[in-house]
Amino acid sequence: MPKTIEKILLFLSDFLAINVTYILWVTFRLKLGFYVETELGQNIIMMFVLFLFWALLFFFFGMYRSWYAQSRFDEMVTVLKTITIGAIIIFLITFDPTVDLENPPSWSRIIIISYWFILTVLVSAGRILLRTVQRKLLENGIGRRNTLIIGWNSKSHEIYQKLKNAPALGYEVVGFICHSKKYVGEKFEKASVLGTLKDLPRLVHRYNVEVLIIAVKSATPKQVINIISRCDNLPVSLKIVPDLYDIVMGYGRTNQIYGIPLIEIMPQFMPEWEKRVKRAIDVIVSLFVIVSFLPIWILVAIAIKLDSRGPVFFKQKRVGQYEKIFQIYKFRSMKYKAEKETGPVWASEHDPRITAVGRFLRKTRIDEIPQFINILFNDMSLVGPRPERPYFVKRLKNEIPLYSRRHRMKPGITGWAQIKGGYDDSIKNVKKKLEYDLYYLENMSLRMDLKIMMRTAYTMIAGKGR
Repeated sequence: MPKTIEKILLFLSDFLAINVTYILWVTFRLKLGFYVETELGQNIIMMFVLFLFWALLFFFFGMYRSWYAQSRFDEMVTVLKTITIGAIIIFLITFDPTVDLENPPSWSRIIIISYWFILTVLVSAGRILLRTVQRKLLENGIGRRNTLIIGWNSKSHEIYQKLKNAPALGYEVVGFICHSKKYVGEKFEKASVLGTLKDLPRLVHRYNVEVLIIAVKSATPKQVINIISRCDNLPVSLKIVPDLYDIVMGYGRTNQIYGIPLIEIMPQFMPEWEKRVKRAIDVIVSLFVIVSFLPIWILVAIAIKLDSRGPVFFKQKRVGQYEKIFQIYKFRSMKYKAEKETGPVWASEHDPRITAVGRFLRKTRIDEIPQFINILFNDMSLVGPRPERPYFVKRLKNEIPLYSRRHRMKPGITGWAQIKGGYDDSIKNVKKKLEYDLYYLENMSLRMDLKIMMRTAYTMIAGKGR
């Protein structure tokens, strides 16, 4: 089922369930003799407001993500959790201290439980029906994700047979990838070896592949890391056969359905609702900083112009999430055309190209302020890895394994690597900071973001920036 149609059907299912629940609940209250609004116009407005509330809450908790062979029971649990939170919010919004604290709970308040129950049942029923239809479509070959199996051995053949016998999982194996050209063209049942690891990007785009399954027998850690590195910037989900789990310990999340255990490599660990909150915080803080401190930014601009010739703002191309190129903005802290003679070089702690005003701006991190514009454009976040230039990214990808993994997240004004490490003035330092970036990727949370922002604020106030 196409993702757009899936989301539309989910939305319509929830629309029907939420509005039918309201009608049933109003009818129930009326039968019990409790006050209800009987004016049609008022009821329509209330239905719309409640639907908008629930739709936003469902979206916030990631209930409109694409679904593939996931447990319907797990989705019911998610529905139950989300609606319970929503019912508590409604209860608190309608809470009247002068009445509810002075008197025992009234029946008109207690029967909000009936609204919670009816809504949970109807939303769950609608989604179970839709997921059942999706599963039947998958079993009949409709909507499966094109899959490549990396490996040419008994293990890869076994995985192929298991996936073929469990069509509801949604994997359509289009072929195999091997390490040696001599096997290209060989067949196992209806699938053949399509190429080697070097051909991976071309094959992914040619066959519209969405999933890669690593089934390499007796692989060394170096081999597995090499495979993962080649897959880093491909728009695919990466899974591995369990007996290699010890090689990539800490990088995977186990998923087992229909007796086929697969481990997802480098999944998104931050829950969907935390991603929404993270983005909301990015926008709110950016608007606040840009607007509230505008007079200070004007003074900074004047100081830069008086200190040295050249523009106030420094613009440069950087590599963002999924290696998207964007233009970053900063207050200029170096001499005009500082790299005219040297070409692209990393800044150092006592860099002679830094101006007097620029040194102060770097110490207090004020030079980073225009990057809040990049955050509003959704190219950056408050917290994330430092955005690097395309020149250095191309070089570092070839020298450091897994360097491209840092591009799985949006770059940030500050981050775990920025507060823990110094300048990127050598490959050794870059490798160390990469460890911090990968640690952040694997432990992303709002709690960690708050910790990083507090450390950054302390650095700015203490003037310990670099």
